Amino acid sequence: MLEMILYGIAVMFSPGPLNILGLNQGLNKKTVSSIGFFSGIGSSMFILLIIFGYTGEKVIKKEYLFYISLIGGFYMLYLAYKVFTSKIEITTEEKLKGLTFKDGLLMQFFNPKATLAALPIATINFPANNITGIKILFVSLILSFLSFSAPMSYSLIGGVFNKVISSNNFINTFNKFMSILLILVAISILKDHVVLVFLGINEY
Repeated sequence: MLEMILYGIAVMFSPGPLNILGLNQGLNKKTVSSIGFFSGIGSSMFILLIIFGYTGEKVIKKEYLFYISLIGGFYMLYLAYKVFTSKIEITTEEKLKGLTFKDGLLMQFFNPKATLAALPIATINFPANNITGIKILFVSLILSFLSFSAPMSYSLIGGVFNKVISSNNFINTFNKFMSILLILVAISILKDHVVLVFLGINEY
């Protein structure tokens, strides 16, 4: 059980597209307004764990990861575009809006990293730890909270750095840097999980 939780922490708190966006939201004073976004991420992970936990690989088979990766990669590119083209002015927090619950829900659901994390937990760790029936629900809630906490933590870190920054130009430049980083993550996902799989070089 402890090993499963530690695995979840290692996967969910490692740098990834959602944690990158969380950091960016905090740096732009959007932590509070982005709680819905973080909740969407946690909710999506809960849905994935419940689906995999009760059905195993019968509902979402490994070959479906190709299409999940394809949609997820392009959705990340879309969010990267939104971040790159946003204009931030350091004035009052009320003028700034965060990403939505829907953004978090969809991005996590179509994030191959989330699927590849949830699948072994639900199909291997759950049975190995005798997590069945109602236990699947409670453990999924715990892991989903970790999924919510990861980008939230990154956002709080971004908020700490924000306090020592007062330049609009710096913030907007950093936004563009973060969007480029997000683009690189999306390209990496599309290359490894779509292009190379399509060409038969990689497999799930």
